[in-house]
Amino acid sequence: MAPEAPGEPPAALLGLDFSCAPSARKPIVAAWGRRYGAVVKLEALESITTLDGFEALLSTTHPRAAQGWVGGFDFPFGLPRVFVDALRADTGLPLADTQALISHLRTRCTDRQGFQRLVDGWGSAWGPGTRPATLPHRRCDTAMDGVSSTSPLQTRYVPVGKMYFEGLWRLIQAGVALPELHQPSEQGTQPPRLAFEAYPGLLAHEILGRQSYKTDAREPADAARRLVQRLSLIDALEQGRTRLGLRLKLTPAQRDHLASDPQGDRLDAVLCLLQASWAHMRLAEGDALAGQPQDMDKLEGWILSA
Repeated sequence: MAPEAPGEPPAALLGLDFSCAPSARKPIVAAWGRRYGAVVKLEALESITTLDGFEALLSTTHPRAAQGWVGGFDFPFGLPRVFVDALRADTGLPLADTQALISHLRTRCTDRQGFQRLVDGWGSAWGPGTRPATLPHRRCDTAMDGVSSTSPLQTRYVPVGKMYFEGLWRLIQAGVALPELHQPSEQGTQPPRLAFEAYPGLLAHEILGRQSYKTDAREPADAARRLVQRLSLIDALEQGRTRLGLRLKLTPAQRDHLASDPQGDRLDAVLCLLQASWAHMRLAEGDALAGQPQDMDKLEGWILSA
């Protein structure tokens, strides 16, 4: 397979399954790869057990930063407009862009538990009359047929809000560009690091529907069926049976490694890698938005390929 530009390797690609409290039991998983035309080759999987390790991954001193990268990150890059408008009214601050919003929240809330308390207090402790009956979603959360991503204000069960609080701030602090949402003030001569919001459930639903590929510890008898679903998902990705028009290239050992993870975190990172590859392909075709709609709400953000 030849690279896209003769004599030049394609840009490094990154897919990342995030955790707001990573550990050896539940690490952040990074999938590195490259795109050769319509083929995406998985190069390496990396487990990160601390948020300090995540910061190191984003740093300009990371070995992969020397060539730049395009990444898909499995956490929200924005919050529902109705919540932001309530914050504006409560504080009197414009909160006009992605950086201003997350900076305010990091100042107002000392930690992710503080962010949870802020969300819990919305409509009573502050912003009376502005909170809907259920946690609101962004436009992009419900833009996909048959599947909806979790509200970025959910701080329990699947703590997506806490992932926003811990993840987005670190991207901005690391000087990573978020196309259409945030441009670092100082770029220097370092190759660009471009981050987009990804959602692995989008691709997984396209292939498996509502069938889960993640083993639930409370249902050990279901483990074999979930393994079959992971293998089916991997088959479809290798055959390019998604609307992204990309095929995943794996070695037999990589295939086994993905299938053997009952939590599905490695597969989630690879699904994000494929969405990052789609963004890379769109950028290479001259689409500066990488498939994001021109009319997207820049405080809400957008999910790649939604």
